[in-house]
Amino acid sequence: MKLGIVGLPNVGKSTLFNAITKAGAECANYPFCTIEPNVGVVAVPDERLTELAKIYNPKKVTPAVVEFVDIAGLVKGASKGEGLGNKFLSHIREVDAIVHVVRCFENADIVHVDGSINSLRDVETINLELVFADLETVEKKLEKAIKAARADKKMQFEVDTLTRAKEVLAAGKPVRSMEMNEDEREVIKNTFLLTTKPVIYVGNISEDEIATADQNEMFQRLTEYAKSEGSEALAISAKIEEELSTLEDEEKKEFLTELGIAESGLDKLIKASYRLLGLISFLTAGEPEVRAWTIVNGTKAPQAAGKIHSDIERGFIRAEVVAYDDFMKYGSLNAVKEKGLLRSEGKEYVMKDGDIVLFRFNV
Repeated sequence: MKLGIVGLPNVGKSTLFNAITKAGAECANYPFCTIEPNVGVVAVPDERLTELAKIYNPKKVTPAVVEFVDIAGLVKGASKGEGLGNKFLSHIREVDAIVHVVRCFENADIVHVDGSINSLRDVETINLELVFADLETVEKKLEKAIKAARADKKMQFEVDTLTRAKEVLAAGKPVRSMEMNEDEREVIKNTFLLTTKPVIYVGNISEDEIATADQNEMFQRLTEYAKSEGSEALAISAKIEEELSTLEDEEKKEFLTELGIAESGLDKLIKASYRLLGLISFLTAGEPEVRAWTIVNGTKAPQAAGKIHSDIERGFIRAEVVAYDDFMKYGSLNAVKEKGLLRSEGKEYVMKDGDIVLFRFNV
């Protein structure tokens, strides 16, 4: 899973990126500090791995990971090449989803590219640049499809779908807001549009407001905007995440308790990302390794096995599966076998989040 962190210059993107990845991206109080995208890989927090490790005492514990990409700040006119527009847009094409950071606090010491703080204006600046870029792409694609349809009537469906997409974009809306059937979705998928990417909006809140973020007027407006397009908005303080990144686990818990918040912004962001992209994790456990594997919700057992190795998918015989909660209740594989909770599943079995699996296969 690759998430692109975007936003206007000086909204806290690089501070947040540094905190959640500890990758040390340069962070300074001037626009375009980030030019080339910085990339950091983050372990997905999963208490289940910790608990399984206590039972198996494995040589290795391997969590699932998320890749974060810190993309250069965008300005008005990026779709026409202003600022670092063309680079910015090309980097967005490569990610699975967008984490759109929006500043929701006042601070006279931190300059804003537009001279004032306005969460909705900032969101619309970036979203409109993505819309303009997509409109140009769709118009070019539509022109070619119309020519092709003169010789091949099957191309008319593509013309109709692209025409609808053009109308949505011309109204200033993202293509992800357009209702589509599977065939239309396939046409749009092959057009590689920016506004089809799912989005999580992150309101960057000041440290002293994070426990009462719902009362922050700018964040409230951001939340309403996100709901209107079927997206999610999270309140995160980049400065708090920066402090948390320097602490050990026990210190983190104490610090979060003092702040009056239940979990870190990183944990919230990763959970929201999994929901957004429809992802789940299955687990493998034994003395050599306890590991989490990320798959799309709805994946069948053989394809899940292929995540481990293509040979396992090709030679798949069956999956021996136990639910994580059942395993932890009885504490061992033998105990769950005795209780009849270890199931033998075939090729049509749809994996569930937290399944602990042993795949049987022919070499």
